Amino acid sequence: MEYLMQSRMQRTLHALALTSLLGLIVLCIAWELVLAPLRPGGSWMAIKALPLLLPLSGTIRRNIYTLQWASMLVLLYFIEGVVRAWSETGLNAFLASTEIFLSSLFFFCAIFFLQPYKKAAKKLARESLQKAAATGHE
Repeated sequence: MEYLMQSRMQRTLHALALTSLLGLIVLCIAWELVLAPLRPGGSWMAIKALPLLLPLSGTIRRNIYTLQWASMLVLLYFIEGVVRAWSETGLNAFLASTEIFLSSLFFFCAIFFLQPYKKAAKKLARESLQKAAATGHE
């Protein structure tokens, strides 16, 4: 039912957030196992993708709480991308730039997806306070 009430923009933001999260998971695994591992044959650094699996189910289901904390989690991947883009060259720098792009895309899509819910929650809280204040003066 909630899905039907979402605007086209909300559905687009959700689709982009989910796609960028999946892309970030694939990138982290491929980067450290196949594309440019720290050691030939792969690296244990691929486990950095595991925390991204935690918000996957909630992101698919449009869980507001999950999208809130996942938008903070993804900033760690943004930071890693910035550090590696600055310090490395060649393919690693390109992969780091891709990590920056995907983590930024998820962050902004999640934030803008959540914006109407936050506005509605603030409005409901304001109305509840006003109602409580009105009944307290009687």
